[in-house]
Amino acid sequence: MNVHEEVARAYTQAVQNPATGCCAEPKGVAAKTAGYKAEDLAALPEGAVANAFGCGNRRAFSEVKEGDVVLDLGSGAGIDLLIAARRVGPHGRVIGVDMTDAMLERARANVAQAGVDNVEVRKGLIEQLPVEDGSVDWVISNCVINLSPDKPRVFAEIARVLKPGGQMRVSDMVVEGLPDFLRNDRKLYSSCVAGAIPEEAYLDGLRRAGLEEVRVLERVVYDRDYLRTFVESELPVELTGCCRPNAETIAEAMAGKVASIRVGARKA
Repeated sequence: MNVHEEVARAYTQAVQNPATGCCAEPKGVAAKTAGYKAEDLAALPEGAVANAFGCGNRRAFSEVKEGDVVLDLGSGAGIDLLIAARRVGPHGRVIGVDMTDAMLERARANVAQAGVDNVEVRKGLIEQLPVEDGSVDWVISNCVINLSPDKPRVFAEIARVLKPGGQMRVSDMVVEGLPDFLRNDRKLYSSCVAGAIPEEAYLDGLRRAGLEEVRVLERVVYDRDYLRTFVESELPVELTGCCRPNAETIAEAMAGKVASIRVGARKA
């Protein structure tokens, strides 16, 4: 399959359908359960919160300072762009990169509605960022890199665009030993599971790209009950049809092998 086209199609459908989601959290739930402060959400346009997809604890902004430049990989409908915009202030800048036209349109509308003028949304691939070398203080991302078919290229791009001393705070999915019948499922790829790599490979990839102080800041391993609910709510047709294992069997195969991590690293 063409991974970029498949992922763009899935997320276009998700942003246009109020009932669907992607990744490991249903649409909009991530914004309410993944560590966003209530006051942050209250100040955002409803469309940014309702169209938030993610898998991680969003404490990516705790060290961001006024005047910083922040880059969000796979910025979606713009929830993190708007939070970052307030943190960096009028002398800072926030850049979002996304490949999906529907997401770009929604993000630009949310930015306009929020009335901020220090946010720019650019169309592009995270494997080929439309961002200058050594130009950003922070790279953030929420459950996006797992969707890339060329993760070493993404890691290299993060290193390229960071300023010396710049840092990344990324939430993402990692998977250990997923069975082939799950690895090869298109829907499960767009749901941030089938394309995920093992944690150690993820960390090693960042080190190979030249980043330092690579570490896991938080880790949540999904258990069988959560995964069964995820399969039943997100993948009822593709994975539980007459010729496929049922939700319980799939959850058992995935239990203990799927995790959300928050990763930090720094450019020397």
